[in-house]
Amino acid sequence: MSRTPASALYWRILGINGLIFAAGTVALAMAPVTVSSFVLLRELPVLVVGLAVMMAANAVLLRASLAPLEGLTALVTRLDSLRSGDRLATGRSGDLFHLVDQFNAMLDRLEADRSTSTAAVLDAQEAERRRIAQELHDEIGQSLTVVLLELKSVVNRAPEEVAEELRGVQETVRSSLDEVRQVARRLRPGVLDDLGLTSALTALAADFSEAGGPRVTRRVQTGLERLGADAELVIYRIAQEGLTNVWRHSGARNAELSLTQDDGGRVVLRVVDDGSGPPTEVGAGIHGMRERAMLIGAQLTIGPADEDGTGTEVRLVVPPSGARRAAAP
Repeated sequence: MSRTPASALYWRILGINGLIFAAGTVALAMAPVTVSSFVLLRELPVLVVGLAVMMAANAVLLRASLAPLEGLTALVTRLDSLRSGDRLATGRSGDLFHLVDQFNAMLDRLEADRSTSTAAVLDAQEAERRRIAQELHDEIGQSLTVVLLELKSVVNRAPEEVAEELRGVQETVRSSLDEVRQVARRLRPGVLDDLGLTSALTALAADFSEAGGPRVTRRVQTGLERLGADAELVIYRIAQEGLTNVWRHSGARNAELSLTQDDGGRVVLRVVDDGSGPPTEVGAGIHGMRERAMLIGAQLTIGPADEDGTGTEVRLVVPPSGARRAAAP
C-alpha cells in the first residue's frame, strides 16, 4: 500500500513526539534526580524544566515540519487566477514539500487551461469586432455616403427655404457618418495593421482628445522592436480601455499615454490621469484587461498616480519576446 502525504504526516508527528518523550525519559533515568511518590517542592522545578524543554523541542521540530502548510495557506489566500507565476518554493525534502510540488503543478495546469480558453474567447471576440467593423464600413458607411450625395443633389435643386433645412439634415448625416467611421475604427483599428503600434496609439490618443474628453498627452517612443501581432493588439486594447475608463469614470481633465522600451527589451505602457483615483471595484473592463495581459505573460497593475491617492495609473509591463515564448503554455 502506497504512503499518502496525510499518512506520512501522521507518522512524522507521531515519531517526533515519541522521540521527544523517549529522550526525556532517558534523560530523567540517567540524571541524578529522583521523584518521591509525593512530589516535594524542591522537585517541582526539575519537573517543570524538563516539561518545558520537551515542549520547546517538540514545538521547534513540528514548526519545521509544518512550515510548508503556512506558505500554502498564504498562497491560497492571495491567489489570483489572472496574475500568473505565483508559486511556493520547492526543492526541500519532506512529505509536505511533495504536497507543495503537486499544488504548484496543479496551478501550472489551471493557468495553462485558462490561458488556452481565454485566448480562444478573445480571438473569437476580435473576429466578431472585425466583422462588425467591416459591415459598418462597407454597408452602413457606404449607404450614408450615398444619402449625402443624393442630399447634395436635392439641395442644389430645392428652393432656398427648403434647401436651408436640407443642409441641416445633410450635416446630421455627415456627423452620423463620422461617428460610424469612429466606431468601426475603434472596433478594429486598421492603422494598427497598416502602420504599427506607435502610429495606432498616437491616433488613439488624438481621437480621445478630439472627442471632447480629457486632454491626452502622448509620449510614445519611436523605433520600438517588433513585439508580435498578439502583444501589440493586447497593448492597444489595454490602452484603449484605460483611456475609456479615464473618460467615463475618473472625472479627469488631463491624461498621459506613454509607451517606452528599456535596454532589456521590456515594454512599459502607462495610462495616467489626474482624476478621482483608482476604482474601488473590479468591473468587466479591468477584468478584460487582466485577461489580455495574462495571455502574453505581462504584468498589469492599477493604482493611484500620486502618493496622496489621487489620480489613477494603469501600468502594463510586457517582457521581451523570448521571455514571453518561454512563459507561454
